[in-house]
Amino acid sequence: ITGESAPVIREAGGDRSAVTGGTTVLSDFVKVKITASPGSTFIDRMIALVEGAERQKTPNELALSILLSGLTLIFLIVCVTLWPIAKYSGTDLSATVLIALLVCLIPTTIGGLLSAIGIAGMDRLIRFNVIATSGRAVEAAGDVDTLLLDKTGTITFGNRMATEFLPVRGVRTEDLAAAALASSLSDETPEGRSIVALAKGEYRLLEPAPDPAHTKVIPFSAQTRISGVDIAGRSIRKGAIDSILRYLKTRIEQTQSEFRQEVERVAMSGGTPLAVADDGRLLGVVHLKDVVKPGIKDRFAALRVMGIRTVMVTGDNPTTAAAIASEAGVDDFLAEATPEDKLTYIRKEQFGGRLIAMCGDGTNDAPALAQADVGVAMQTGTQAAREAGNMVDLDSNPTKLIEIVEIGKQLLMTRGSLTTFSIANDVAKYFAILPAMFAVTYPALGALNVMRLASSQSAILSAVIFNALIIIALIPLALKGVAYRPVGAAALLRRNLLVYGLGGLILPFIGIKAIDLVVAALHLA
Repeated sequence: ITGESAPVIREAGGDRSAVTGGTTVLSDFVKVKITASPGSTFIDRMIALVEGAERQKTPNELALSILLSGLTLIFLIVCVTLWPIAKYSGTDLSATVLIALLVCLIPTTIGGLLSAIGIAGMDRLIRFNVIATSGRAVEAAGDVDTLLLDKTGTITFGNRMATEFLPVRGVRTEDLAAAALASSLSDETPEGRSIVALAKGEYRLLEPAPDPAHTKVIPFSAQTRISGVDIAGRSIRKGAIDSILRYLKTRIEQTQSEFRQEVERVAMSGGTPLAVADDGRLLGVVHLKDVVKPGIKDRFAALRVMGIRTVMVTGDNPTTAAAIASEAGVDDFLAEATPEDKLTYIRKEQFGGRLIAMCGDGTNDAPALAQADVGVAMQTGTQAAREAGNMVDLDSNPTKLIEIVEIGKQLLMTRGSLTTFSIANDVAKYFAILPAMFAVTYPALGALNVMRLASSQSAILSAVIFNALIIIALIPLALKGVAYRPVGAAALLRRNLLVYGLGGLILPFIGIKAIDLVVAALHLA
């Protein structure tokens, strides 16, 4: 409860609690239980689960770390052992030369560009209205193969909405819609407003304007679960099936077969049926359903083509979950899921070698968002969800993961290309520095001096200058990124070896030779 300067009105029946300032209770009352018992509240459970969540490094991160660390260690050992070898052979090898050699041979190129690659990925995400907390999160998105999505507020709009009127035999659909409209005017819940909107929009009905002196409004109540109006001698009621049957003092078995069939059909489809009665007579059923966001099925199909499996996670019963999963087009679903179930599912998948992305918006999604390799929180969600995730989607569009994955794959391709160039680049420097250092002591090494550099000092200086310049020259490529193409790993490897591997071998020969000519002409060494 707060006195914030920008209050937001929340509505009854909603499941979000991002802002409580200025909240208006639309029906009944709010009960608040205050307890000093530690660990007993929902928030305590969520905090404990979030604290226990831990993101693991992706296989690509581990591989790159091992590669860079291994190469650095190898070249460090090489440079350290060169000192006694030079002393033994009588070669004049100073500490400056060894340091220059180490700087040129360790993977400084890719090491210096990693930050630029990560920053560029975060910048590209911002263009899609997604904020990432780190470049590592963007890169991890490129390896994702399973996407978990919370149903309410992520796949669906969250509020149940009226989608159709289903009259019983002998009742026109327009009459049922008119009765539902009249009985919903005093219902300020999202469901009640959706019934009014459906009757006005699809059936072009106008709100009745009864005489206040002869009209009694029955507002919606969470206890009765009924709303209605007594007007001109008519008693119109709308509400939950059991509540209306109790109001009519009848049982479901005594109703018309069409009414029972429609109630069962709506329930089996995952929707919520409401009954409408006029003067003790059942007119039909209003179908309320959790509406799937438009276009989401096609987006899930696109994710499937990219090799990403989609799983809907919901607290609904299996029947409702199966119906919504089928309509949304997800590959699988997890019904009646608690926050602990979500966390367990993600850890199980990660233990099996899968990389998991999670989209959610509620406080109960926070532990799963914290554990997932890529946690995308919806901007319309709670503060806890946004804090737990490593990305925030300002448009609250769960299928934005397509763009996130494409940018992540582009980052991986860029990093792979530059890593290939960096390793090939280091190989070329061997031919520039080592022959120049030991050609006097070991004349046979002169055969490796294919560049015919002016002197050993000139060779080392030229290699150091080239090493510094190539990093600066590659920064625009790191920021722009390699163009993303949905090709296989084998084709991508061939392309990298041909373009960046071969280029990384040839370019240093040309660059170091050109710098050597300038250094020799200016007598800098």
